[in-house]
Amino acid sequence: MRFTLHWDAIATTRPADPTDPNDPAYAWEADDDVLQALRGAGISVVLQLLGTPGWANRGAAPNVAPVDSADFHDFAAAAAQRYPWVRRWVIWNEPNQRLWLRPTTPAVYTTRLLNPAYSAIHATIAGAQVAGGATAPRGGAGGVSPVAWIAGMKKAHARLDAYAHNPYPLNPKRETPTTGGCGHCQTITMATIGSLVSLVARDFPRARIWLTEWGYQSNPPDRLLGVSPGLQARYIGQADWLASRTPRVDMLLQFLYQDETALSRWQSGLVTAAGVEKPAFAAFQLPLAATVKGATATVWGQLRAPEAGTSAILERRVGSSWRVLARLSAATGGFVSWQGSLPRGSIVRLSAGGLVSPPLAVV
Repeated sequence: MRFTLHWDAIATTRPADPTDPNDPAYAWEADDDVLQALRGAGISVVLQLLGTPGWANRGAAPNVAPVDSADFHDFAAAAAQRYPWVRRWVIWNEPNQRLWLRPTTPAVYTTRLLNPAYSAIHATIAGAQVAGGATAPRGGAGGVSPVAWIAGMKKAHARLDAYAHNPYPLNPKRETPTTGGCGHCQTITMATIGSLVSLVARDFPRARIWLTEWGYQSNPPDRLLGVSPGLQARYIGQADWLASRTPRVDMLLQFLYQDETALSRWQSGLVTAAGVEKPAFAAFQLPLAATVKGATATVWGQLRAPEAGTSAILERRVGSSWRVLARLSAATGGFVSWQGSLPRGSIVRLSAGGLVSPPLAVV
């Protein structure tokens, strides 16, 4: 789970000793409750640092960078001491958009936020990984494209263990996780993830790639940008398959678990605002994808949910019943695959540990 520590909420006044997490100016209690619960449940955490308090940027909004990089360094050091068991950290959120960072430049981001936090976290936690970038798929009005942002971070001598990116589709009605992206544009979505791999390999040869936010909204309830619940479920499997085979990619994080109530917000959850499971919920537990080349079909899946275990049954629908196509054992990461003759239009599903994936049409 990715969780955000809001610096502006945790330190509303300047700490007397900003590197000491026990300084009375720090208010960690609400975050402690969530993070300790996640730790107790055995759920790994990707911890994000975000938001400048007014005392650090001359009273400006939280999306304005701190004036002094030392202030963010000290907060990152305190956070690392507070949560030393967290190994994965992300610095800021979509700083290539004005909504999230001003001045919106890779130099400001690198020198005032990323590099100071990188030094502080690595000095505190042995084996920590710090991701930079955390870019949106496009810069938007007044922003910077992720392509230019990566180059700018390189020029500013960015320090990072992984490059984080949020590869949302730009036109969800037409773009799938694997098709419909703009290969010659300055944007980077899941469908053009190869561009991200090439750019990171060029400018940060040792860096891994974290896809820290991604999802499709469903219709209902979002009639403007949502896809059908069935397509949302299908795209989860396709994206998981694509991420698993893309070099350098270590993670793909679903945004989000539950729909937000306001339609102006996000309805990309696995469950509705009322808590009702969508087909995407089962698809997230057992992602399933299929490709066809010539007369040969390849069916791929992942036993992602803990209760799925390490073996699965691949079934094909024949009439109104399901017949076993193969019994599969999971490889490292819970991945399973099957290859054979399967006509286009065949309906398959995966079952494991009492869980069943949504039916998938082989097309």
